[in-house]
Amino acid sequence: MAYNEFAYFYDEFNEAADYDALFCYIQKELASHGVTDGILADLGCGTGDLTLMLSQAGYDVIGIDRSEEMLSVLREKADALGLTGKILLLRQDLLELDLYGTIRAAVSTFDTYSHIGPAERFEQAIRKAAYFMEKGGVFVFDLNTPYKHQHILAGQTFDIEAEDALCHWTNRYEEATGRVDIDIDITYRDTGEHFQEAFCEYSYPLEMVTEFLLRYGFSVARVADGEDFGPVRPDSQRWIITAIKQYTQEEKS
Repeated sequence: MAYNEFAYFYDEFNEAADYDALFCYIQKELASHGVTDGILADLGCGTGDLTLMLSQAGYDVIGIDRSEEMLSVLREKADALGLTGKILLLRQDLLELDLYGTIRAAVSTFDTYSHIGPAERFEQAIRKAAYFMEKGGVFVFDLNTPYKHQHILAGQTFDIEAEDALCHWTNRYEEATGRVDIDIDITYRDTGEHFQEAFCEYSYPLEMVTEFLLRYGFSVARVADGEDFGPVRPDSQRWIITAIKQYTQEEKS
C-alpha cells in the first residue's frame, strides 16, 4: 500500500496523534537496549514527523516509504528544519528492502506493517528487516489488533474534514482472513476534484507475530498497548512491539 493523493492530507487527518508521547516511548525503548545513536531505519516513514524527531535526537535516520508523495512532504519538512542532507530518504517497498549496510535499529509506526499481507508477505517483511539488523539491534513496530478490526473498523464509515478537503472512509471486514478493505474518497473543497484510493489492512494473532520474529533471530522484549503504552488489554486497538536481534543469519547457519 502506498498513499498517493491522500499523502497531502495525511497530517491533517492524523492530527490527533500524540507524536511526542510516541517518540518518548520509542526513544526509551531504544535506550533501554543500548541504542542511543547510530543508523536507524524508519520503515514506512510517511510524512515523517517521527523521522524528523529521531534525527534531531542524534540518530542517523533512513526514511523509507513506497509513496513518493509521502516522501515529498517529508522533504519539505526537513528543508524547513534545516535537516536536508541529514536524513537519507529511500523510495522502497518493505518487501524488497535493500539497504547499503546494517542498521542498529528500526522503527515502524501508524500501522505500516498492518498494511502488509497476507501472512506470507508479512513474514517476508519481517525477514527483510531482520536481514539488515545488527546483532543486538532493536526493532520497535506497531500493529492494529484483531480486536480493532473486528469491533472498531468492521463495517464502519468515517467522515473526516481537513482545511482543503473532505474525506469519506469506508471499511469492510472479512472475518475469514482478518482483512479490512478500505476505500477513501477525497473531494477538494475549492475545485470539487474527486480522488479515490483503496487499500487493505490485515490483523494477525500475537502468537503468529512472535513466531515470525523468533524465526528470523529476534526475541520479543516487550509488547505494550500502542496508544497509552501501558499493559496490553483485551480491548487494545494497537500493539507496539519491541524485538531484539539475537543473532545474525551467518551465526544461524
